[in-house]
Amino acid sequence: MSNRDHDDIIDAAIRILLEEDRQMTISFSPGGIAIRFPTTRRLAEYLGIPHYYVLPQFGAMERDGLITRIERVGISTTPVGTELLLKLMTEHYQVRAEEILGEEIFQALQTGAGGRG
Repeated sequence: MSNRDHDDIIDAAIRILLEEDRQMTISFSPGGIAIRFPTTRRLAEYLGIPHYYVLPQFGAMERDGLITRIERVGISTTPVGTELLLKLMTEHYQVRAEEILGEEIFQALQTGAGGRG
């Protein structure tokens, strides 16, 4: 799977989190920062594609170390995935992210995830 395909899925997830849900679930651990992803069904519905098209993309993102799926818990970014998600969020949705998270928290997340801060 190409990085562009990853970026498209992550971009859709960002739009769902920031524009539709207007909230994010963020977890902190000694291993890094994780951001909860929308479900595969929710992403497929949002993108207007069949659910079975999204599943292989999520499998590839998991193999590439961007997300982790835990049964009955959900899908979250790995530290590497969080860094990519925050990079794309900064490039395309910074104003909206700062509205929802607050400027200080958004910048702290970028710093904590290894982003520019």
